[in-house]
Amino acid sequence: MITVEHLSKTYGAFRAVDDVSFTCKPGTVTGFLGPNGAGKSTSMRIMAGLTIPDSGTATIGGVRYRDIPNPGTQVGVLLDASAQHAGRTGREILTLSALTMGLPKSRVDEMLNLVSLSDSEAKRRVKNYSLGMRQRLGIANALMGDPKILILDEPANGLDPAGIHWMRSLLRAYANQGGTVLLSSHLLHEIEIIADEIIVIGNGKIVAQGTKAELLQGAGAFVKAADNAALAGALAQAGLTASPSDGGLSVDAEPAQIGQVAAAAGLALVELRGADSAGLEEMFLQLTATTQREGVVTTGGVA
Repeated sequence: MITVEHLSKTYGAFRAVDDVSFTCKPGTVTGFLGPNGAGKSTSMRIMAGLTIPDSGTATIGGVRYRDIPNPGTQVGVLLDASAQHAGRTGREILTLSALTMGLPKSRVDEMLNLVSLSDSEAKRRVKNYSLGMRQRLGIANALMGDPKILILDEPANGLDPAGIHWMRSLLRAYANQGGTVLLSSHLLHEIEIIADEIIVIGNGKIVAQGTKAELLQGAGAFVKAADNAALAGALAQAGLTASPSDGGLSVDAEPAQIGQVAAAAGLALVELRGADSAGLEEMFLQLTATTQREGVVTTGGVA
């Protein structure tokens, strides 16, 4: 289990992490979401003992990372796939990790096979690797000691669709076997598919956490009609609140109720779906609106 309690970190006048608390339980994949500069990477660096917090604690199985004997056998960490010795080959990097942890060299071949790096690729220097290959090598390194906990920062960067599917299956199987996964990503769709729990951070603070169902509960539905203005009027008469959203309407009601109103008014619908079909992205943008570099694009322009 990963336990973070009242964690804070300031750089000069900038509060990177502000009183952050959460837990990641065994057997689950926890998605850690937030825009650039929100505090994800700083939090994860503190967990891995690379950054000292101003206050609060981050423990792995009840112990600080720096106090874990042979930590690679307890927790696997991948924070930056490019931060690997560019002059060494992939096999050399994994071999050094195995020797450091006191593992047999046979473990290197097991990990290369697991992440689908061929023998010829393993003999190439890392400086000649694509980002996707570096991610695979980093994941192999994180899993080398057969840890019970994984902390991964943006591991899907650089992976092609097949690679993302592979990583998703790998992490899901790892959690199903009782492992604990903390996964940071900007790929909301991937988090939505794989995560059991979701933590959203913005401006260094936790702005939401829970299961996807809990976070999207009561988020309503999206509807698009041949005549949106007429539908908005019909919904208003029925006492339902609707607002323009992505060429349609966002309504605080269940899809069935919206459909009944549209049918009674004789209005043709082009699209109707519950919030959980595409609600994670909208929820993420709303919760982190004050931290977004870009405004939220609507049909009327930029908000």
